[in-house]
Amino acid sequence: MASQPVEVTAKDRSLILAIVVIFLILCGLAIVGFLFIRQGPDTVQGMGDATEIRISGKLPGRVMEIYVEEGQKVKAGDTLVHIHSSLADARLEQAKAMQEAASATNRKVDAGTRTQIVAAARDLWTQAKAASGIARKTYDRMENLFAKGVVSEQKRDEAKAAYDAAVAGEAAAKSQYDLAVAGAQSEDKEAARAMVNVAKGGVSEVEALIEDQYLVAPCDGEVTVVYPNVSELVATGAPIMTIQKDDHWAVFNVRETLLKDLNLGSEVKVYIPALDRHETMKVYYIRDLGTYANWQATKSTGDFDARTFQVKMRPGSPIEGFRPGMSVIYEGVEKGASSGTKDNNGGKK
Repeated sequence: MASQPVEVTAKDRSLILAIVVIFLILCGLAIVGFLFIRQGPDTVQGMGDATEIRISGKLPGRVMEIYVEEGQKVKAGDTLVHIHSSLADARLEQAKAMQEAASATNRKVDAGTRTQIVAAARDLWTQAKAASGIARKTYDRMENLFAKGVVSEQKRDEAKAAYDAAVAGEAAAKSQYDLAVAGAQSEDKEAARAMVNVAKGGVSEVEALIEDQYLVAPCDGEVTVVYPNVSELVATGAPIMTIQKDDHWAVFNVRETLLKDLNLGSEVKVYIPALDRHETMKVYYIRDLGTYANWQATKSTGDFDARTFQVKMRPGSPIEGFRPGMSVIYEGVEKGASSGTKDNNGGKK
């Protein structure tokens, strides 16, 4: 049995015609867009950043008072916190006691031998001189009597030996007296002075630690974080607070394919959404982030891996309201546009 032909109504023909017209219109729009619509610029999002300095002390102790609060602006030299250390106070007292002991020893050495010892040595020397004088007279008499034959040679020699012994005793007594007058040796005096200097150095060291109980701001900036509370104990080198310097910049991670328009010293326009404003910033830092930050190719042929570079830009003047963490948008040169440099008249080279 033969099939009957399907009858196409006028309504069906109108529907088919409408579909064909719509398809042709869409194809025409796609062709026009491909030929005349230019691709927009590559957009890279970064963020604001700033230098942060952590304030820490050399002493373990207890936080006695905090003079600033988070969000407060400070100037270099402003007192930030007082940390009391009883251990440092005890070490200072010990160092001062050692300095006093060393100074007393030095004064004793400089003062020389006691006057009583000097007087006794002088008396012994006087006695020795008197004994030497008597022995001299006795020897002279014996010498005269020996010359007259009154006494034997033995007696004369004994008188001579006694005289020589008296002279030697006088010399020894004189040496003891000189030593008593001179006092300690020069080496002993130098050693005593050196001990005083060592003790002074110990006191200065502890006093420097004591001064570090009051921590001051090293620069102008804003206090962003305060870590301990009043009455808490802190260890040596523990962070007390963080100060953010007023040197804001923007940091971006950029594929190497976009670096053709970013050179050291070049000025670029960026957009800060939080402030809804455009600003000009200057590139001052470009560094490769390493292989871990590579952009991997999605196709095995016709594409390549792209390395990522960190780019930092700094505004020429402070931007009011700009804070670290804010988004910063950099729009690169539009695709297909010339990237040549401008001459002094504003034209493309």
